[in-house]
Amino acid sequence: MIVVVVLVALVAIALVAGAHYYIWRRLVRDTTTAGGTARRAGTAVLILLPVLTFAGVGVGRADTPFALKQILGWPAYMWLATLLYLLLALLVGEAVRPLLRRVLERRAATAGGTTTTEPAPVEEPATVGAPSAPAAPADVPPPAPTAPDPSRRIFVSRVVGGAAAAAALATVGYGTANVLSGPSVKRVTVPLAKLPRAAHGYRIAVVSDIHLGPLLGKAHAQRIVDTINSTNPDLIAVVGDLVDGTVADLGPAAEPLAGLKARHGSYFVTGNHEYFGDAGEWVDHVRELGLHPLENARVEIDGFDLVGVNDIAGEEEGEGPDFAKALGGRDTARASVLMAHQPVVIHDAVKHGIDLQLSGHTHGGQMWPVNYIAQGANPTLAGLEQYGDTALYVTRGAGAWGPPVRVGAPSDITVVQLASRQA
Repeated sequence: MIVVVVLVALVAIALVAGAHYYIWRRLVRDTTTAGGTARRAGTAVLILLPVLTFAGVGVGRADTPFALKQILGWPAYMWLATLLYLLLALLVGEAVRPLLRRVLERRAATAGGTTTTEPAPVEEPATVGAPSAPAAPADVPPPAPTAPDPSRRIFVSRVVGGAAAAAALATVGYGTANVLSGPSVKRVTVPLAKLPRAAHGYRIAVVSDIHLGPLLGKAHAQRIVDTINSTNPDLIAVVGDLVDGTVADLGPAAEPLAGLKARHGSYFVTGNHEYFGDAGEWVDHVRELGLHPLENARVEIDGFDLVGVNDIAGEEEGEGPDFAKALGGRDTARASVLMAHQPVVIHDAVKHGIDLQLSGHTHGGQMWPVNYIAQGANPTLAGLEQYGDTALYVTRGAGAWGPPVRVGAPSDITVVQLASRQA
């Protein structure tokens, strides 16, 4: 196991080092003159940034002062997001670079080209009686190849590099604004065959992946609480990944959750990130805040059973999902709604006759093109899909993990309205 961890770490370091060398070549070496102040400064920055990134990620996972995690976390994770989009933009620039160079070369040739008329050859007067000697061939060397104009090469590199940097910064800025402005509200209607007419129109506010931590704190939690309460739901389902840290560090950030309001209360199940620390500690703390943890348990609501299972990350601690425990003795004639953090448990939900599963975990990919990787690892990336007789709804989540940036996957809180087929 240790060997695998070391190999993964070495591969990660090699990839990060290679990415930074490529950026240094394109943004520093190709745009500056050797020995100049600009090149020295750019080189220093691109040495410092990966060091800062590894330091920020490292202290985030270590038992270090929370203030240090906050100080190093923002620049470290923001640079990771910028690095991704800067690489993508520079790779696009590789296709633009030769085209721009060719355009400039043609413009230079057109501006500097002149038409010259060769003088007519002057005939030597012939000497009477003397044979004419053949003219000696002129020893004209072939034209030497023209070296690229250094100033033109630097100009092209600066244009492409500047455009790439501007595109990356604009993308990251837009993605950060998406997170810090808070989640939007989505609404979806899910018909359930077993739902009685009296429960038709029941509204569940589903929120996941809030990710309170060094970067997203109390203000983030308050925005989410205000958004949920504005929907006036009948019930609130918090489906995991509430936090990235301990109660000691993040207890104050979670305080706004005590203000959640719903007719039938708020319920909570663990996500994989709760098990990065002490999940039991957080279960106890959310109970103090007024939420009802469902640890492989269920509760009867008007017209349906609300079921909650622990996240599969708890299996290492003997606290994984236990459907038999959660569903034992249940009246199967009643409709059932399952809270489970990861969509992958949908196959267990189908096997146990669940009518609707509510999940998060995927973030909808969070940052394009990471969504393609997330899509391959999950049965549903986001939205509503049907698996046999079981409907699965996956929210994109209300926060962000790692970089507080979302591109192509805006955060959301979803109001799931249950519909009776009898209505």
